[in-house]
Formats: sequence, C-alpha cells, structure tokens
Amino acid sequence: MVKDMQSLSLVSQGNLEAYIRTVNTYSMLTAEEERELAKRLHYHGDLLAAKQLILSHLRFVVNVARNYSGYGLPQADLVQEGNIGLMKAVRRFNPELDVRLVSFAVHWIKAEIHEYVLKNWRIVKVATTKAQRKLFFNLRKTKQRFGWFNQREVEMVAKELQVSSRDVREMESRMTAQDMAFEQSVDDEYREGTFMPPVLYLQDKVNSDLSGEDDWWGGYVSDKLHCALESLDERSKCIICSRWLDVDNKSTLQELANKFSISAERVRQLEKNALKKMRFIIETS
Repeated sequence: MVKDMQSLSLVSQGNLEAYIRTVNTYSMLTAEEERELAKRLHYHGDLLAAKQLILSHLRFVVNVARNYSGYGLPQADLVQEGNIGLMKAVRRFNPELDVRLVSFAVHWIKAEIHEYVLKNWRIVKVATTKAQRKLFFNLRKTKQRFGWFNQREVEMVAKELQVSSRDVREMESRMTAQDMAFEQSVDDEYREGTFMPPVLYLQDKVNSDLSGEDDWWGGYVSDKLHCALESLDERSKCIICSRWLDVDNKSTLQELANKFSISAERVRQLEKNALKKMRFIIETS
C-alpha cells in the first residue's frame, strides 16, 4: 500500500517555496473528519481517503524537516523523505486509537528523514579537514569508553587526538544524531527518529536553532518528557538525570554504582529500563 500511496500526485513539481505555498492551501482536518477518513482507509482501503489525510498533513512535514536543515542537505529532499514517512504512518494509523494522526505520524516522518540524513551527512559536513577526518574515525571508539563527554573528557580526547576541544564538541554533536535518545529500535513496524537527546528536550528551553517545529509541538513533547521522567522511581530518576541531564558533570556508570552499592552493569540495566519506560509513556500518553 505504501507504493500505492507514493504514486499519488501530491503536488506539482517546482521549487520549494512554491511547494510550501501549495501545501499551506490544503485545509487542516477536524478530529472527526480525520477519524472518518482514517476509518475509510483502515477498513475499506480507500486511497482517496488516504490522499486527503496525507495532503492535510504535508505542512507539518515541512515544519519537521526544518529541524534537520543544519546538515547542509537540500531542504526539498528532506521534505520528500518526510513525506514518505507520513505515507507510512497513514497506512499504519488505527482510527480506533484515541490519538490524532499528527502525534502518531511524527515518529515515522522523523525516522525517514533521520535515515536519509545518516546516509548523506558525512559527505557534506564531517570530513572537511584533516583534523575532522581524524576525529571522526577515532571518536566513535572513544565514545564507547565514555558515552556523553563532560568537559574534562572533552579536553582529554582533544589532547589524545590532537584537535581542539571545540572540534570534539562539534563532532560529538553530529555523531550523537546516530545514537539518539531512548536507544531507538528500527523495527519495520515501528520506528522513530529525533535528533534531540533528552537533555535538550527536558531543559526549560529548547534552542530555537535546533527546533524547526512549531512552538506548540515543542512544548507538547517537552511536557510529555517531563511526565515520563516523573514516573520513574527515585533511583532511576537519579540515574537518568546524572547520565543525561547534567552534561558537563555527567556521572559514569561506576560512580553511580558506588553511590547505590550495585554493579556498573546493574546501573546500565536500570538506565536502559528507565529509558524504555519513558519512551512507552511518551508514546502512549
């Protein structure tokens, strides 16, 4: 069915500005209209209903795609990849769930853009200097030892690889796009993508340069993440805060193991379970 949806003529080909003007002319659906169209598609395979659902959400894809503009890739390509994610979401959307399509589709939209960026951003942004190439090919191995770097670790890595601390921070930020929050699954039945780690979502403010989506969506996601964090027991919450929220003073697994009188492996398991619980709450709330 995805191929059938992809064959739908969404807009005439043209420049990006013309495309955006076009998608902004499509009416947004009420909850009831959306539900009825989703039922027609879900129960009867109505592709006209699918097309209406897709057209009414194309403007949202444009907003999501802006979040990835910093990688130097063509914005039109990012939007197109997001549209593919939207089509997949529409196909899988269950009208009986008490959730709007936009909340369900954002994961699929980001997943497609995420995959596209990961396939292309290295060529565009990473290996532009000899120092950056050296850093790129060595930082992955170093990050496996440290995880998210604090300032002391940044300086140590910079000295070891003979690059500047700024280069380490910049490269870490780029590479973190591959190891994103919540240890995402790429299962074909459910995938999600986001370039913001929890530390950015859970802070009081989100950097406007990183967030290309509407303010209402950023606030909505932030609120859900705060609720997810509050659902954890005190030990798990402490682990998440120490490992994800205080970047410059990030605790190591061993430090937390000593604090709670458990093994480092047990801390890692608790961290993983806490992130999974948070993801479940975010996806189902």
